[in-house]
Amino acid sequence: MTPCSCSLSDISALDRELQGHFQTRFLVNNHLTRQMVSFQENKNRPYYRWYKYKEAFSASLVEFLFREYHIQSGRILDHVAGSGTALFVASRRGMDADGIELLPVAQEIIKARDSIDRTISDEDCASMERLIDQTPWRRIDGMRALRSIKITKGAYPKESQDDIERFLFFIEGENENIRPILFFALLSILESISYTRKDGQYLRWDTRSGRHNGRKPFDKGRIPGFDEAIIDKWEVIVSDIRRERADALRNPDGKRGRIRLYNGSCLDILPGIPADTYDAIVTSPPYCNRYDYTRTYALELALMGSDENEVKSLRQKMLSSTVENREKELLLTNGNWKDAIDAADDHTLLQAILGYLYDLKKEKTLNNTGIPRMVRGYFYELSCVISECTRVLKPGAPLFMVNDNVQYAGADISVDMILSSIAERLGFTVENILVLPNGKGNSSQQMGRHGRTALRKCVYVWRKIG
Repeated sequence: MTPCSCSLSDISALDRELQGHFQTRFLVNNHLTRQMVSFQENKNRPYYRWYKYKEAFSASLVEFLFREYHIQSGRILDHVAGSGTALFVASRRGMDADGIELLPVAQEIIKARDSIDRTISDEDCASMERLIDQTPWRRIDGMRALRSIKITKGAYPKESQDDIERFLFFIEGENENIRPILFFALLSILESISYTRKDGQYLRWDTRSGRHNGRKPFDKGRIPGFDEAIIDKWEVIVSDIRRERADALRNPDGKRGRIRLYNGSCLDILPGIPADTYDAIVTSPPYCNRYDYTRTYALELALMGSDENEVKSLRQKMLSSTVENREKELLLTNGNWKDAIDAADDHTLLQAILGYLYDLKKEKTLNNTGIPRMVRGYFYELSCVISECTRVLKPGAPLFMVNDNVQYAGADISVDMILSSIAERLGFTVENILVLPNGKGNSSQQMGRHGRTALRKCVYVWRKIG
C-alpha cells in the first residue's frame, strides 16, 4: 500500500479514533515504575547486576507479571532475549525458558550466567576466590592483541589496553569452567575503564581521549584502572555465587528450569519453531527510537572479534530501529507473512504517519532522511514477529511486551495502539495495555520545535485467541 499524504491534524484525529477503540483496555498501573521496566531495579540484585545491560527490563517486572497473571508452570519464550532476564526468572521458578538473541554481547551474558548454574563446582568457587587474592594476571608476560574497529580506536588509556591484552592471554590458560566467567567479567568492565559512555544512539567520548565528535565536551569523571575494576567485578560475581549456593542448600528441592538459547534473529528462527509450543511470551523489542546497539556495544563487539563488515552485517540483521536499517528481503519472500504484511498495509493510522514522514522527506525538512524507512521497517517487521508469536503460543496463552511510544517531526506515534490493533487482526485479544503513571518526555530536539509531550510507556498484555 502506498502511504497517503496526511497532516498532523489527520494523524491526531485517527489516533483519537483508535484511542476510543482501546479506551477500556488502558489501565494505569501504579505498581509499574520506570525503574521496574528498565535495568535500574537490577543494579543491586545478585546475578542480574553483573552486567549493565541498559536496555533490559528488571527481574521484578517479570516476577510481577508472572504473579499477576498466574504464570506458574510451562515453557516461556523471549524472542528478543537481551541479557536473559525473563529466561532466568522463569528458570528459577522451575519453568523451561527459550530465548532468541542476535547481539553477540547479549548471547555471551546469557551463556556465562547459565554455565555458572550448570558447571561451577565448589572447587571452582575456591579457585575463583584465590584469583582475587593472588591476581596472577599481573605476572603474565604474554599478551593477546585486542581487536579494534573504527569506532573503538583509542577507547582505553594505554596502560588499561595493555592490561586487557595481558588478561586475555591469562584467560587462555585457565580451566574451561572458569574461562568463560573470566571473559564475561572482562566484558562487564570495558565501559568503566574506557573513555566512553553508552548514550542511546552512540558512544560519548571523554575529552581526554583526544576524540572530539563536535558535541558538548564530556568528562565522565574518574576512570578506574584495570586491576581495580576487574577485582571489584570478580568479588561481586564470587560473592553472588556463594550466596546462591547457600540458598540452594537451604532449599534443596528448588528445581531449576532448562534455558535454551537460539543465536540469531527472531525473524529467521521463529518460523522454525513448532506451533503451540509456549505457555507465555515475555519480551521487549528494540524501541523505534534510532538506538543502534552495534554502536553502543562496539567495545564489546570488538573484544569478541567482530570486524567492520561483521558489525555492519549485524546492524542490518537487527530489527529495524535505526536509520541505517534497510528493508529486509525476508519480508518479501516469506509467503506465510502475507496476513502480517496486509495488517500493516491496511492500518489507517500507520499509513497516515508514514505518508506524513515520506512527504517531509520529499520536502527535505526531516533531520534524517532514513526516519520514514526505519519507522516503516519497524512496524512491518514487528507485524511478522507478532504473526509468528500467535503461531508458537498455545491457545489462551499470554504475551507481555514492554515498549515506548515515540515522536518524529511532531507526529506522536502510538506504538502501543498500532501494534495492539495489528495483534488483534493476527489472532490476539488485547487484555490490557498497562500504562506507567509517569510517561517519558519527547527528545529535547522535538520539544524545542513541537513543545513538550508526555509519551506513554506501556506493558502490553495480549492473549492468543483459542
